[in-house]
Amino acid sequence: MSRFSQPQDPLFQALDRSLDVDRRLWPYDVAQSRAHSAMLAAQGIISDADKTAIHTALDEVEQELAQGRFPFRADDVDIHMAIERRVTELAGPAGGKIHTGRSRNDQVATDLALYVRDHAVRLADQVEVLARTLLDVAQRHLDWALPGYTHLQRAQPVYLSHHLLAYVWMLVRDRERFRFAARQADVLPLGAGALAGVNFDTDRTLVARDLGFAGVVPNSIDAVSNRDFALDLLQACAVLSTHLSRLGAEIVLWTSSEFGFMELSDAWSSGSSLMPQKKNPDCGELLRGKAPRVVGHLAALHGVMHALPLTYNKDLQEDKEHVFDAVDTVSVCLDAANGMLSTASFRRQAMSAAASDENIAATDIADWLVKRGLPFRDSHGVVAGIVRTAVESDRNLSSLTLEEFRGHSELFDESIYEIFQQSAWLESKVSLGGTALPRVSEQLQQARAVLDL
Repeated sequence: MSRFSQPQDPLFQALDRSLDVDRRLWPYDVAQSRAHSAMLAAQGIISDADKTAIHTALDEVEQELAQGRFPFRADDVDIHMAIERRVTELAGPAGGKIHTGRSRNDQVATDLALYVRDHAVRLADQVEVLARTLLDVAQRHLDWALPGYTHLQRAQPVYLSHHLLAYVWMLVRDRERFRFAARQADVLPLGAGALAGVNFDTDRTLVARDLGFAGVVPNSIDAVSNRDFALDLLQACAVLSTHLSRLGAEIVLWTSSEFGFMELSDAWSSGSSLMPQKKNPDCGELLRGKAPRVVGHLAALHGVMHALPLTYNKDLQEDKEHVFDAVDTVSVCLDAANGMLSTASFRRQAMSAAASDENIAATDIADWLVKRGLPFRDSHGVVAGIVRTAVESDRNLSSLTLEEFRGHSELFDESIYEIFQQSAWLESKVSLGGTALPRVSEQLQQARAVLDL
């Protein structure tokens, strides 16, 4: 018997079907069904014989799915119903008891929580691998000077190690975001039923323990309607992809002929279909180009969730595609970034020459005046005038005579020329977190401790 007197329209069936997306949840659904049926037997809700028949069928289903020989049918709406249908075929009447005390609402939420927890942990580990690679590259280029930029204009010189460590700290924060997402998914929704609980004396803590959850969701309504853990994972993916896009953008710039700071391995470069001389940084460009897609998945799931009345609504079926694609995308981007950076080479002379642009010593000249009693805002104006004099006469700052310096301020003396040594610009940045080598060495040590090296 059915509640409905008419068959479903094929167009509605196509819209309703999610099997092509959610079939990758099968390992979690099988594990959940084992734990659930074991609990039902432990509580005396089903017999031990029924549990054995169900588990034997689940073992076969697991093998069929793993080996790609599972007999899917055209009317399998999702992976959950497909597995239950197959278990019943294999176990007979006992298989029909597998769904006792369970709804697809809490079943789906549990499978997704298991997926999010596992993949958040895996992505956190991948982030750490990339952070360690960057740390190693920074250590190998400890005292290599290059310009630091604001507005993509040369601003102040820094060490390459200092610049790369900025990405290490971004990744440390990314790792913590993924670990947070894993913790948010580490409570069991199963046992909530459709929304109000179930009419059986189930033991949710037993299921949680079998599946490795830290606890259970305390409210049955929240258990089936919550997707915050998926949003947390997508948030971590979105921020990480943004960091990787910034890294990719700098790689594109640094490998260009205009910068010439860096060269990628041939293994991480591509050529042109027309121009045989080209060596393109496509991997860096793709790190940049993938980010909006991942951020879009976060925005899309927020759109699904916003203004959604409690408890379960079919809108929530749209959660998985966003999560799966974001996870797949950032995972391959992390591995690619790691491979690209671990095999890249840097051009010390080109970076040093760019960092020797005397105009980027302007801030040091301003600070030199401040140390002699001139207010910074006044010294800023004085140095701006000096730079203008040099630019208009097409000279370097160090080519100006002492009389020309003193024409802007009587505070100048011969010691001003000591500033124009590149090492002075770099080693003067002694503040905590600055680019002076002792401070960079402190950062390296701190990063090693954070990354457990």
